[in-house]
Amino acid sequence: MVAPGEGAIRPVTVRDPGPGEVRVRTLHSGVSRGTELLVHGGHVPADQDAVMRAPHQEGDFPHPVKYGYLSVGVVEAGEPDLVGRRVFCLHPHQTAYVVPVSAVVPVPDEVPSRRAVLAGTVETAVNAAWDAAPRVGDRIAVVGAGMVGCCVARLLGGIPGVRVTLVDLDDGRAAVAEALGVDFARPSQLTSSGDHDLVVHTSATGAGLQLSLDLLGPEASVLELSWYGDRRVELSLGGAFHSSRLRIRASQVGAVAASRRSRRTHTERLELALRLLADPAYDALLTGDSPFEELPGVMARLADGSLPAVCHTVSYPPADRPPDRPHRPA
Repeated sequence: MVAPGEGAIRPVTVRDPGPGEVRVRTLHSGVSRGTELLVHGGHVPADQDAVMRAPHQEGDFPHPVKYGYLSVGVVEAGEPDLVGRRVFCLHPHQTAYVVPVSAVVPVPDEVPSRRAVLAGTVETAVNAAWDAAPRVGDRIAVVGAGMVGCCVARLLGGIPGVRVTLVDLDDGRAAVAEALGVDFARPSQLTSSGDHDLVVHTSATGAGLQLSLDLLGPEASVLELSWYGDRRVELSLGGAFHSSRLRIRASQVGAVAASRRSRRTHTERLELALRLLADPAYDALLTGDSPFEELPGVMARLADGSLPAVCHTVSYPPADRPPDRPHRPA
């Protein structure tokens, strides 16, 4: 991103990997519509610059900045045990890159490359499940049927006896919910249903967070996964919020959930997410694909809503050029 709402593709030369490094040729990347579009629009609060840096980001907020973190590719050079293997990396959109070996995680053979771009999002959902600690038989609503909400719904829907309802304004997400094996409802169908044991909020809107509170039964909690950037949120807390002792709890993927932090590393959490992606139901989230060369225009269309998507993926050109030829980042 070179300016608010404006992206560009620029050439860089990718060097040979050194000791403990690998060079990756990208196959697919995914656009994280929530965070990436906030960055694309220049909406990162100044006091969150350090927190919201992507692992291999170049530049500083607001712009120019190279951002993104859902990349799948093939190791071309470096660590012999990894050469020729497909890997996931939290790297911005770029045709090739060099990173430390510790920055890549092999993709299981049974997981298709394009589906594997969801690993970072499923990792967020895993962390949310650890934070939320749902119980057998719970009634759970997930408000917001974007990438994160859909991944959370699929995970929680696999708990015995749990009934999960995916809530969204877009009727088109009903088909996605069906593919994920969960119920679907519009907000208007649930506004008087204050009997949920847990609500996970992912819509990044004040209205969605208010609905999430309204859906809770007494002593229950909203797990907040949305990131609002520099936007303010207003809530009405004069109703049942105090008398029913409701709670709002934040969850964020930057740190392993406290309940698992002493026993799971970031890498182990990501490896788990990749294993979970052997589930073909996640293909329902892959709703569009574009060539890498079209990425600046794709970002603009995602931002203005003219290109609807759950997860829009980016495909990269084949290996038809020598390794020392410049590769291009977005």
